[in-house]
Amino acid sequence: MTKEGSGVPLLEVSDLKVHFPVKGGILGRTVDHVKAVDGVSFTIEPGQTIGLIGESGSGKSTVGKAIVGLAKITGGRILYDGEDITRYMGRNRSPYRKAVQMIFQDVYSSLDPKRRVLDLVAEPLRNFEKPTRAEERKRVDKLLEIVGLGPENALKYPHEFSGGQRQRIGIARAVALRPRLIIADEPVSALDLSVQAQVLNYLKLIQQEFGLAYLFISHDLGVVKFMCEHLLIMHRGRFVESGSRADIYSDSRHIYTRQLIAAIPDPDPLLREKNMGIRAKVNREYEELESRHYDTGGRVFDMKAVSDTHSVALP
Repeated sequence: MTKEGSGVPLLEVSDLKVHFPVKGGILGRTVDHVKAVDGVSFTIEPGQTIGLIGESGSGKSTVGKAIVGLAKITGGRILYDGEDITRYMGRNRSPYRKAVQMIFQDVYSSLDPKRRVLDLVAEPLRNFEKPTRAEERKRVDKLLEIVGLGPENALKYPHEFSGGQRQRIGIARAVALRPRLIIADEPVSALDLSVQAQVLNYLKLIQQEFGLAYLFISHDLGVVKFMCEHLLIMHRGRFVESGSRADIYSDSRHIYTRQLIAAIPDPDPLLREKNMGIRAKVNREYEELESRHYDTGGRVFDMKAVSDTHSVALP
């Protein structure tokens, strides 16, 4: 399925929709739908890092779950290496399932507390490659070394590690099969700042070593600026803006994007009052201009290109 060098994107998402039914009445009939994702399109090239940013409830995590088959797709298509895999992406042994892995936000709930690190990291290997015990242990030890945990940790259990160490175990498991794309869903949001930096550095080193592509999902534009070369801003289930780092941070056009940028914390206490004033100004602008950036039903407009790399949801 690999078509590197052919000009075909690694992953192409086209008009993706994920709607959840709202039940009501005595018979529990569907009376409405929550449009968690309502028609988003983007591509990811081999080795590229794309940032998907939005507030809680914007639909960004649902996009990631739909890509790996954890959320049922209502409409649209997902193409991997030019092949439409929308219908068979849920099959456990498909090449797509091996090539696209996920790092979860709440890593502790994704690690079985009754299983050793050796078994947790080796699980993908056992499912897809079935190595011998000696080969398995050798590969697990190597993976633990890559994420900064020594082989001596292989026989420990998840509760014996800190939050940052558990997240590194999750990363080791995600890269065990040498995937081509990793969906990283808020991988550092629950960690202290110093630990965040360590985990982000490991993610970058792993990308260089394995040639991975990332879809990096976050609500924090400060973190995304460090990791990503292209950004997608999501609100109310749709994209409001997309562009390069320079486009988004230096030339943002949508009021929601400007609000997110204004919310980035600055550690300098001398700039506190200045930043509070900027945030208050942006919030007033949002209230005054909201009707120009959303239709009468509050829906985000379709995206329009304003340059070769920059698109904005405009009427």
